[in-house]
Order: sequence, then C-alpha cells, then structure tokens
Amino acid sequence: MEKYKATIGLEIHAELKTKTKMFCDSKNDPDETKPNVNICPVCMAHPGTLPAINKTAVKSVLKVGLALNGNLADFTEFDRKNYFYPDIPKGYQISQYKYPLVSGGELNGVKITRVHLEEDTARSSHDTAGHSLVDYNRAGIPLMELVTEPVVENAQQARDFAKELQLLLRYLGVAEANMEKGEMRIEANISVSDTENFGTKVEVKNLNSFKVVEKAIEYEIKRQIEAIENGEKIIQETRGWDENGQKTFSQRMKEGSADYRYFPDPDLPKLKISEIPEFSKENLKKEISELPKEKRERYTKDYGIKSEDLEMYVTDSEFGNFFEGVAKELKGDRDLIKLASNYITSDVVGLKKDSSVIGFGKIEISTFAELIKMVGEGKISSRGTKDILKIMFIEGGAPNEIAEKNNLLQKSDEGELEKIVLKIIENNKTVADEFRSGKESSLQFLIGQGMKETKGSANPKILTGLFKKNLK
Repeated sequence: MEKYKATIGLEIHAELKTKTKMFCDSKNDPDETKPNVNICPVCMAHPGTLPAINKTAVKSVLKVGLALNGNLADFTEFDRKNYFYPDIPKGYQISQYKYPLVSGGELNGVKITRVHLEEDTARSSHDTAGHSLVDYNRAGIPLMELVTEPVVENAQQARDFAKELQLLLRYLGVAEANMEKGEMRIEANISVSDTENFGTKVEVKNLNSFKVVEKAIEYEIKRQIEAIENGEKIIQETRGWDENGQKTFSQRMKEGSADYRYFPDPDLPKLKISEIPEFSKENLKKEISELPKEKRERYTKDYGIKSEDLEMYVTDSEFGNFFEGVAKELKGDRDLIKLASNYITSDVVGLKKDSSVIGFGKIEISTFAELIKMVGEGKISSRGTKDILKIMFIEGGAPNEIAEKNNLLQKSDEGELEKIVLKIIENNKTVADEFRSGKESSLQFLIGQGMKETKGSANPKILTGLFKKNLK
C-alpha cells in the first residue's frame, strides 16, 4: 500500500437557505412533500420567460468566500451549461464557469479552488412501476458548489472537511446542509498513482452521508490499487455508490468542460461586485458572527476544557449556548467551569438521551450553575449531584432545597463524623491494623464503610482525613 498515493479532490453542492429560488419568485421550501407546487413559468422554462438573479444567494456565497479567506470576485457572470436530462427543464443549467464568485481560500487545511453559484436540478424518482417521475419543486433552488484542490490524501480527511464545511455553512446561516434531505451532496474525484504511473481521475457522485463519503473513497482507492496491480487500465469515468453492495459502480464516461459548451447567459446581467454597496467586505463582515475555528480558539483560551467537550459545544449550538450561559454564571472560575462541563457532557447528555423532553427539561442555567457551586464547595457528593440533577431535569427547583428535602447534603461536621470513624475502626480492628502495617487499600475499605454508614452524605475529604488521623 505504501508505494501508492491517493489524490482526492472534492466537489460539494449545498442548497442555500433563501425564501425564493435562484432566478424566480417560486418558494424555496426543502420540506415540501407535495410534488410540483413550488413552480412557475420561469423555473419550468416556458417560452418568453426571463430569469432574475437572487441577491440573497449571491450575498450568501460571498459570505462563504470571506469565511474561507478566499478572493471575492469583482466581476462575475452566469453561464449556460448545456446538457439534456429530464430534471433540467431548460435543457441547460445556469451556472458559473470562467468567473466564479470566489476563488482560492482554505478550510481545515484543505485549499479551495473555487466557490460558485448555480441552480439545482429537479428530483427524479424511478421506483414507480414502469415509470419515471419528476418533481420540479427543487428545480431552480440556489445551489452553491465548492471545489477543492486535489490535495486531500485519505477518506478520513475528506469526511472531516465535509463535516467542517457543513458546520461553517450553518454558522453563517446560509444553508442547513442536511445531507439526509439532499441539501448537501458530495462528489469525490479520486486517483491513485505509483512511482511509475500518474493516476487517472475517477469521479464518485452523489455521496449522501459522511459515512458513505468515507466508505466510498476507501473502496475506490482499494479498487484502483487492485486494478493497477492486475495490469488493468483505469478509465476516466463517473461512478456511483451501491449501499447494498458496499461498492462503487460505473455509471457513464466522465464529461469534460468542453462537452457542456459553456457560454455567458444572454438573459442575465454581468455583475460588478464593487458597485453593489451591501456586497462590500466591510458590510459582509458585519453580518458574520463568530465562526467555528474562532470559537474553538476562544473556548481553549478562556475555559481550558477538554477537546471532546469543546467540539460538542461548537457542533451543537443548543449545548454550546447552555454551556456559555453556565460559564457566565460561574464568573470565569476555570475549575468550576471545567467541573460544569464534565457534568454537562456526561450527566445532562445522558438525561436528554433517556428522555423525550425537549431542551434541558426544567433545568435552568442559573440553577445548574448553583448546583456546580455546591459541588465545588463540597456541600454535595458526586452521587448526590447526579440525583439532584435528575430531579431538577424532571421537576425543576433550586438544588439546595432539593438536597435538603432528600437528605443529600454532605455531612462536614468533624465532631459528628469522628464518632462514626471511631466506631468503624473499633468494629474493623483487623483492617485497621493492616492499614497501620502499610496496606494502603485497607483505608479505602474503611472509607467505604463510612460512606455506607452516612448513606453517602459524608464529605469524602473530611472523612479520609479523620480516618488517617485516628489510625495513627
């Protein structure tokens, strides 16, 4: 395997979140289930109709370009990409060829070639007995296409890049990019080369989940290596992914740009970006809030929490907002914030998984922060904290009141605890002598007896100190 090198480039399409379609006023609604209701003469290509550019879609792609540190075009235009297929009502697709909105940039260490804007196709279904059906609701929806440089080296890197792009689009508010709805689709161009031969590019289209992206690329690399070793010639083609067979399959010969006979669309105006004030970098930046990379850096600097916790807050805004609210209540106390994060990512996550309750049940940010303060002050044990959290999730309430009502406050009275310690030492003389002889594990047994005697309410630190003192 080491003698072979895989070279991968990605093409990722994402439907943009706009009210209307790319070149008409038909509704852009990815959740519409009734076919052919969000259509009009323009997106159905009736004779004599004229398209008009969706300004929000253009702005969305420029925002993406800015977030990628790409070069925003000053001059851009739309082109006709000519090919016939039933899901293209005009017989051509309006896209961008020579002058994309964005060129260059980088994400997750992967260099970007270009980001351009086009219209989506309709949706075909071929599972109706003897017939193929076409739903034109999707035809004409604004579609962003991002093309990477062929610098991705393996399937895991490709998957990570796609996930990071999805996250970025959501942070920018320009797309939901739900792959299960087809709002984001991935194509991988894969070639395998050895020391003697430069690889032939094979495109694997319409990969509809991150898992499939990884599996398809891994399979295709393996397939090409086996073909090379068997003396077979790799042909430039387009392949699909067979989920049942867990393999790629040949679909058609790969087209080149010349096959599409691109030319500027005569019905659409050329755009001079600098002449449109709201498209200036200064105005675009005002509409872009903190991005995932920036949030990771801030969380690391301000809170010092574990990388796994940090990633959950960055990718899940619901948990991220909850954590930030708690951190604010804890007024920058890093130890308490780390403690809070541990309980959020373990116990709170567990409560949500075991319940159909929306959000965080009846736990409030302020009461959760109060609970963490009580843990930090040694007022409640870790077992008691879990019990209180469960009650707070289901019933709500203040943690201190819940602790008192359910006898969950830790006993820290040294005088009271010392009586219990002396009693346990008296009843376990053999174990006490073993500790005095150097058997450290005996101490844990005695502490366990103390926690049992107090039904888990003793402060473990104080209890440990009292045992050590009285065992001397």
